[in-house]
Amino acid sequence: MQIVDAQIHLWGAGLPSNQSHIQVTSFTADQAIRLMDEAGVDGAVIHPPSWDPNSDTLAFSAVKNYPNKFAIMGSLPLDEHIFRNRLTTWKKDGMLGLRYTILNDPERKWVANGTLDWLWASAEEANVPISLLATDSLVVLGKIAERHPGLRLTIDHLGGRGGTTLLKDDEAMVHMPELLALAKFPNVAVKATGAPGYSKEPYPFPTMQKYLEQIYDAFGPERMFWGTDITKMPCSWTECVKMFLEEAKWLNTADRRLVMGDAICNWWGWERDLF
Repeated sequence: MQIVDAQIHLWGAGLPSNQSHIQVTSFTADQAIRLMDEAGVDGAVIHPPSWDPNSDTLAFSAVKNYPNKFAIMGSLPLDEHIFRNRLTTWKKDGMLGLRYTILNDPERKWVANGTLDWLWASAEEANVPISLLATDSLVVLGKIAERHPGLRLTIDHLGGRGGTTLLKDDEAMVHMPELLALAKFPNVAVKATGAPGYSKEPYPFPTMQKYLEQIYDAFGPERMFWGTDITKMPCSWTECVKMFLEEAKWLNTADRRLVMGDAICNWWGWERDLF
């Protein structure tokens, strides 16, 4: 069984602007590999963070130095002319797709008022998946998914706000009805990343297990992806793995292979060489 983390960040300069991440000036591919090996994690998808202007370069270097260990979900400027010109050659050198944070304005308004309609159409045409941190936009994303059935959308961090919220456990999951409603669209999936970060309980985070089970029941193992966002987790990478492999009583044994790695590789088109 391959274990693939759906989201990590690497950086080499500057403190994270998101205070929920460890406040260190670097978290490198070499550091990540050591921790991944300890936890039995075979691969990870890098999401270059905005606080390090050289994070794209670091990500590409990680893919080059550690073939089949890393891939990338990057971003293009939301300028239609620049975007369209670069999208045609986007999926290369380990780049799988696009990732955006849509928690604040003006991006949140752009999703709601149709300003970004060209984005969904372009990505659908080019077969480039998009991952979104977009808690306030879940309802409108359902409408977008319906209009663009060939567009593969992934909702980040259980549909929540990730490390941008101080709310914990049930209070952090009030958006769940809107998230679960998206399960009816076969082109929408969910990253089950960062669950421990939403909890004030100790390992194995029993309240979060309840919400993970709801996502599993609604979306199924083909559209639910394990991951960590490890640099803001209150526990180790090993515990993040065991939380699913040993403590998730709701997870059918036959489906663990999908949730822990196969499904994300299928969804984002990461053809890892396992031999």
